[in-house]
Amino acid sequence: MPRPENPIKEAVRDMRTAFATLQDGPEHPGRLLVKRGLSPDAACRDFALAHAAVPARPRSASEPAVLYRQPEGPDLLLGLYGCERRLRGWLPGLEAGGWPSAVAKLQPIAPRPAPLDQEKWKRVALSRLPFPKITPRDAGPYVTMGFVIAGQGGADLALSAHRMLVLDDTRLGISMLASRALRALGQAAWAEGRDLPISINIGVSPAVAVASATATAHLPQRFDKLTLAGALAGQAVAVAPGLAGAACLPDSEFVLHGRLSAQTCDETIGDRPAGVTMPEFLGYDGHAGAVLQVVEVTAITQRPGAVLQATLGPGREQSAILGLGGALAQALALPPDTPLRDLRYAPAGGGMLLLYAALAPGATARCDLGALTRHLMAVMPFTKTVIYVDEDVDLTCDEDVLWALTTRCTLARAVGMIEDLAPLRMDPSQTEAWVEATGHAPARCWIDATVPPGLENAAQRSF
Repeated sequence: MPRPENPIKEAVRDMRTAFATLQDGPEHPGRLLVKRGLSPDAACRDFALAHAAVPARPRSASEPAVLYRQPEGPDLLLGLYGCERRLRGWLPGLEAGGWPSAVAKLQPIAPRPAPLDQEKWKRVALSRLPFPKITPRDAGPYVTMGFVIAGQGGADLALSAHRMLVLDDTRLGISMLASRALRALGQAAWAEGRDLPISINIGVSPAVAVASATATAHLPQRFDKLTLAGALAGQAVAVAPGLAGAACLPDSEFVLHGRLSAQTCDETIGDRPAGVTMPEFLGYDGHAGAVLQVVEVTAITQRPGAVLQATLGPGREQSAILGLGGALAQALALPPDTPLRDLRYAPAGGGMLLLYAALAPGATARCDLGALTRHLMAVMPFTKTVIYVDEDVDLTCDEDVLWALTTRCTLARAVGMIEDLAPLRMDPSQTEAWVEATGHAPARCWIDATVPPGLENAAQRSF
């Protein structure tokens, strides 16, 4: 299927190298901007109004990287990974083409032991870092691009991104879904009466960011997330012993070393109302449900001249990371005889809910799309809608998928519904309030927007 060639195919070992590719040369219109005079909170508002794209704002575009200079302390970086094509181009281990063929030759590359040659802060003071409030309604400042590592590697390794509320200079409140490997490791440690050593890595490489968004339970046995990141990067990821007992990534801009404790806290600060969190990946305000676990930060280390990477929550950046990670997880979990030729999680679904899938010619005549859809939803459980199209449809072009949806099916007849999966509560249309207002129970679906067998000549493009 049509797909632009990856623009960058070079060694990108860390976030700093990726950022440097945008700085090379005299001008990079729309890709790199530098702004001054804006606090971290004001920077988020500026980025949302001027640069953020769907689903954060009704803007169909990639996001630029914007470096917000701060008068004191580290600068704040938003949007670096806010372009699917740019982000995938920083994964030199991936071949060009559709996802199934691109991952066919991926082989694990074990992490490279390295020293933690970062500067250690004299004291822990989270307030010295420019963590922003994403909106004035937030419970407080949040760590939004913190990648948590627990364990040392292999089967006991957890690598995942979480939103973390800054409670004070030494404590964070971390949000974890019940299904996360990190929570399982934490519960095992608490059952033994101890805290779980972790590291929180901020400013990680593109390969680590994408690998973290895959589904651990469905990775092939030969991979864990760090060996997968090495495969994507085409080189080993540097891993060092952390100061709290967990492995860490010394090529990160900052590392927060600490312990995941059994203590809990509400997602609120001071006299603010409970229940309000930063915006979620679909573009709506989040709603705090379960209490947060408390992280005790015992040490902070950084690279010289480190910048703090953050993201809005919704928008192209979060969608690109989640979408590429989801497509990678799906491709790795496909059987060898798969009829799928390519996949893409669309930004309109926050990189998780809406999946485009290109099928081989004639696949619908020999493939049970309902069963295939259930398989895809089992691998990435946040998948809500799958749109099947032909190979000549460019999945990177949302208008092209909409064209196929409009001209290659009768939508009212082409939808298959799945009603026995759990609703996705982050999606407003799957909440109890929506059920009461509409009278329709939550469901998921797939759409067959492919040309029926034998009618290919009637549906050829003119150009």
